[in-house]
Amino acid sequence: MNKNIKDGLNLLSKVTPKRALNAIQILGSYFYSKATRRPVHWGMPIAISFEPTTSCNLRCPECPSGLRSFTRPTGMMEEGLYKRTIDELADRLLYLIFYFQGEPYLHPKFFDLVSYAHKKGIYTATSTNGHYLTDEKAKRTVESGLDRMIISIDGTTQDVYEQYRVGGSLEKVLEGTRNIVKWKKELKSSTPHVIFQFLVVKPNEHQIAEVQALAKEMGVDEVGLKTAQIYDYEEGSDLIPTIDKYSRYKKQESGRYSIKNKFVDHCWKMWHSCVITWDGAVVPCCFDKDAEYKLGDMKQQTFKELWRGKKYSDFRASLIKSRSEIEMCKNCTEGTAVWA
Repeated sequence: MNKNIKDGLNLLSKVTPKRALNAIQILGSYFYSKATRRPVHWGMPIAISFEPTTSCNLRCPECPSGLRSFTRPTGMMEEGLYKRTIDELADRLLYLIFYFQGEPYLHPKFFDLVSYAHKKGIYTATSTNGHYLTDEKAKRTVESGLDRMIISIDGTTQDVYEQYRVGGSLEKVLEGTRNIVKWKKELKSSTPHVIFQFLVVKPNEHQIAEVQALAKEMGVDEVGLKTAQIYDYEEGSDLIPTIDKYSRYKKQESGRYSIKNKFVDHCWKMWHSCVITWDGAVVPCCFDKDAEYKLGDMKQQTFKELWRGKKYSDFRASLIKSRSEIEMCKNCTEGTAVWA
């Protein structure tokens, strides 16, 4: 069976009647809100991103964690806070990703966090730079029940890889990948579904075919060719690729750059998902990297209280009214990967 189909069936196997009904409620409220331009919400999130930590071992140039440029504090998510949130949401939550900023494998109880959600029948995923996938941790990853693992690999040679993954070792990433593939075979497990994520930038765009061949050779299940978010893109950047389909930006006659995507006054993410930072802040989505649009605090209220609360409702209303006035949304693009 095709590996992507198998992964899709695995996700579908997590759908319960209550989760299916919740998805219908969210879809209905989203389209009703678009039509009436009034924010209503009848369900709970389908998907949530948890941030295990803001700590990272690398210094990637377009990442606040790598640049050490956060204004918010850094730290590790408390296990108690995480479990309380999961307990409240588990019966309707379908998809959980352990990633926002930072390297998830630096959390000392990462495997416990994954196992807790896995035992509640939630589809679990993470995104890692692949530097901590030792033989022991690769085995524990497979045993934890993790369903999907995205491994960032932005070059097929060290000299190209390190131009974006500053401070990283390509050989460590490849060794870690081999460990995961090995333990999947040893333990006769179809999970995690392993994805090589290749962030296409100008320095590595000539290696797209090579990373696809490398993935096939190593037994990786999928390749994701992701477009890069550039913070200061207007005057151009050495990272903007020359291959147009992999660039989020287009060059104007003036020589300045603009975002390709048409700007619309609605956002599906605001109805079906959110991000919870390591210290319990709830923010709208993954574009709010510095938690400037904090909509609630899991240390002070239940998730249902904040999800249905005035602050969240007012934010959804501002999106419907004029999304272009929200700073976070100005560099937003939907559909940022080409799966291969």
